[in-house]
Amino acid sequence: MFRCTTAAFSLCLVFFMFNSPAVSQYSRQLIILKDKNGSPYSFNAPSAYLSPKAIERRTRFNIPLDSTDLPVNPVYLDSIKHAGAVTILNVSKWLNQVLIRTTDAAALDKISRMPFVKIAEPLANRPLTPTIRMDKFNELLTDVLQQANTIQAVNTNSINYGNSFAQIHMHEGEFLHDQGYLGEGMTIAVLDGGFNSYLTNPGFDSIRNNNQILGTWDYVDNESSVNEDHPHGSECLSIMAGNFPGYLVGTAPHAKYWLFRTEDANSEYPVEEQNWAAAMEQADSLGVDLVTSSLGYSTFSDPTFNHAYADMNGHTTIVTRAAELAVKKGMIVTNSAGNEGNHTWKYIVAPADGENVLTIGAIDLNKVVAPFSSFGPTSDGRVKPDVTSLGLGTFLIGTSGNIIKGNGTSFSNPNLAGLITCLWQAFPEFSNKEILNAVKKSSNQYSTPDERVGYGIPDFKIAHDLLKNERIRRQAEKVLGNDDIKVFPNPVVDRLTILFKAIRSGSIDVQLIDASGRMLQSRVQDVLGTQISIIQLDGLTIIPHGTYYLRYRSGDQHGTIRLVK
Repeated sequence: MFRCTTAAFSLCLVFFMFNSPAVSQYSRQLIILKDKNGSPYSFNAPSAYLSPKAIERRTRFNIPLDSTDLPVNPVYLDSIKHAGAVTILNVSKWLNQVLIRTTDAAALDKISRMPFVKIAEPLANRPLTPTIRMDKFNELLTDVLQQANTIQAVNTNSINYGNSFAQIHMHEGEFLHDQGYLGEGMTIAVLDGGFNSYLTNPGFDSIRNNNQILGTWDYVDNESSVNEDHPHGSECLSIMAGNFPGYLVGTAPHAKYWLFRTEDANSEYPVEEQNWAAAMEQADSLGVDLVTSSLGYSTFSDPTFNHAYADMNGHTTIVTRAAELAVKKGMIVTNSAGNEGNHTWKYIVAPADGENVLTIGAIDLNKVVAPFSSFGPTSDGRVKPDVTSLGLGTFLIGTSGNIIKGNGTSFSNPNLAGLITCLWQAFPEFSNKEILNAVKKSSNQYSTPDERVGYGIPDFKIAHDLLKNERIRRQAEKVLGNDDIKVFPNPVVDRLTILFKAIRSGSIDVQLIDASGRMLQSRVQDVLGTQISIIQLDGLTIIPHGTYYLRYRSGDQHGTIRLVK
């Protein structure tokens, strides 16, 4: 499901939707397996099922392989496939389940009796004669996509953002870009309902010409083409990957992208959650860094499948369980909060309930929460959404390359996802959770989160500085080792840098004296207990060559260090 709403007016399109199915009409079945016994795959040979980049990520962050990494036993798949008139649509190794299509009742009965099968359950109906409804577009994409003037916004940065300046500046995102972090070397997977016209849209000339689109797959129709499907994914993609200087520049214009269609815009069934899980696993196997999804699930075309608010607890739905496993594998997952704020449901939708999913709500340019943005918290009381971004009047690229505005958490999500990717590019040694923790801490309501905006609006200059300071602290830890203080360089050149770990909070008094005992410089600086402080003495070029001493005192910690110039 993808919904983008506004209070202005609604735009409805003719579309096709299936009649409500009877039980006998279900043709897509989920086969949940008991185990992976007898698998030919091994933890000792991960290259058989993971890309070098995926393996490198696990090595870098010390993520051990486990049974969820092993593919589903191919012997089991073979048995299911040959049970009768059965087509395997996709497979989830993480959840150890198989999506099949069949109308062969005997085959389904045979599969359900196989010793390795735990349960077989229906997920969606087979295609029937369509009926026409006029209101589905209102539920799928947006009430309105307004044509907007391409008047250039005024900015003083090296990148001419045009219309997108305000939505990037809201987060000080241009600070990252001006530092050279535009997504190079990073990979993003976009899970959506289609990427209509991305092959011909002039707004994507840059990523096409630079081979930034690494590949595509349609999990709905089991084919590689996603160009003819719904435009929602293209619009989300443009907010990150667009590169129209003077008109619109995205938040991660130099990243590389995988485009996965998991959503069937013609109906709503939990089969789409299984598609989402399969795409997420593929993203992991390919070594993707960040997965962004402007999709969400709560109610379905057949109400018997409906989730309850109690299910928004972070571990119940297929899609949320897959999202949490993706984070466990080292990826960042961002998802729109949903647009249920002024609907009966009201709350966030799965997988936005995931504990480690960064759930993004919507605000306007005045930083006021959009009325449609879904409420938190999760049903078990956790803060959701996590953060917010511009989702009311977000500039994006339409299917013909025109600059338009769209409304919805569908669009606030990619605006932040691209900037988070650039932040991770700047600090690749930090884990997915550490990056997101910095994003949350940088937000303007971090100390007072609420049910509408969560921790608030992230500031990527602050997030950058938080990570930079942590990087320095970690480097200082390595330099200090078991010592309380170290001074360098020695011999002295023009500046002394002092690393000091205080036993308790207070202050440190340092004095630079010459061989005769004459004080040349002194400094008093506050220190925090057990934390590393950095003290610097500058302007030492003018002192003559010779022997010097640095005296220091902080409570019971004191001493003298001999220096040479």
